[in-house]
Amino acid sequence: MFSSITTEMILAILPEISLLILAAIILVVDLVISEERKGLLAWLTALGLLVTIVLTLVFSTPNEDAQMVWGNMLRHDWLAFIFTLVFLVGAAITVLFSIGWENLGKRGEFYLLLLTSTMGMSLMASSADLIMLFLAIETASIPLYVMAGFITNDDRSAEAGFKYLLFGAMTTAIMLYGFSLLYGFAGTTNIYQLAGSALNGELPMIIVISTLLFVLAGFGFKVSMAPFHFWTPDVYEGAPTPVTGFLSTASKAAGFAIMVRFLLAAFPSNIPQWALVLALISTFSMTIGNTLALVQKNIKRMLAYSSIAHAGYILMGVAAASQLGLTSVMYYIIVYLFTNLAAFGIVVIFWRAVGSDQIEDYAGLSRRAPHLATAMLVAFLSLAGVPPMGGFFAKILVFAAAVQAELIWLAVIGVLNAIIGLYYYLIVLKVVYLYRSEDDDKPLPVSLPHTIALAVCIVAILVLGVAFGPWYDITSRAAAALF
Repeated sequence: MFSSITTEMILAILPEISLLILAAIILVVDLVISEERKGLLAWLTALGLLVTIVLTLVFSTPNEDAQMVWGNMLRHDWLAFIFTLVFLVGAAITVLFSIGWENLGKRGEFYLLLLTSTMGMSLMASSADLIMLFLAIETASIPLYVMAGFITNDDRSAEAGFKYLLFGAMTTAIMLYGFSLLYGFAGTTNIYQLAGSALNGELPMIIVISTLLFVLAGFGFKVSMAPFHFWTPDVYEGAPTPVTGFLSTASKAAGFAIMVRFLLAAFPSNIPQWALVLALISTFSMTIGNTLALVQKNIKRMLAYSSIAHAGYILMGVAAASQLGLTSVMYYIIVYLFTNLAAFGIVVIFWRAVGSDQIEDYAGLSRRAPHLATAMLVAFLSLAGVPPMGGFFAKILVFAAAVQAELIWLAVIGVLNAIIGLYYYLIVLKVVYLYRSEDDDKPLPVSLPHTIALAVCIVAILVLGVAFGPWYDITSRAAAALF
């Protein structure tokens, strides 16, 4: 099968090769340098990820026609390319936010796990075979289980890691059962050959839908959609905050990448059925996430429920099952990557200085750190969908996709939920700007790596909102590749 390895095949997995080499370098350097110099590991990892991003942009850009490579196990197209860049950028920003975090920033094994998970996510986005997809999901997920419970002397972190592992293993088993049924019915594990099998036409619809629901259980866990969202608040609260930011962005993006590819490739003739299912799930996710976020006192739990709601918004684009719908999904994920990483980055900075994640303790932040408060204003307004932030155009796109697909009722529910979301984001900003505390005269320090990471996120949010056209064209090209 792999007797003649071509240049195209190597370039198709260049990001994964680069990540593997970088992981090996980190492992070796961690063994040879002294404990006092372990802080260099983070900068080395960030630099390696930056080099990987550049190499991917220069050498791994796909052709207009998608290529099936490595024995038809992987598909090298614009969808995989864009999502791979999302994962790499998310990992690089996470590394910068992890610097200075207790029991995290100077441990080489943490960066090794992060790189391994990123490599698994990249393979998920390009998987064209059920076996490859399952292996990629496990490669991405197992390091995340460890990272969530990485601070072993913290009971909340240990609990987060255990819950994430337990629920992840359960939903993975359900998904794997669905994969086995697909292979049994179709006689093939290739995702792009499932559509021509007995799945579409010869089997009773109840069997097809049941099998699809089994698979969606695994995908739904990755993206925190209802009813597979139950793990999200506890894990987000207990995990180290830099890990939480990575979980809420890169991991969610990986779940949506495999969801859209799998549904359109394997079930193109069943679009009305699964589109309706996803539209209903979208409604529940938005409503549950926004409603429960209203009553949260802990900012990480509030952002966790916000993440569930945003999964519902993105599902609107998936349910539209159109080129505009998939364009909106990818644009939304790119905006959400920078926006949510900025939000959790601010939580990282505040916790290091104050040692609290309670919303009420953010009182007076605008006087203690005006630039940090401004960054929080930009990030939260983008999450709320206020112009001219990138989140505004992301929401407009998913609502437009729903209307185009004649899911007007879903668009109306989305708008109502966006109004609810705006309320609890403004509540936090009210505490930041209007409330006072005893420490108003004490400046809040922000380290250089955190400043760099936060600046990148804020600039990206504004650019994605103001310079809308080029990014829309890029995501449209990736969406067209799926059709």
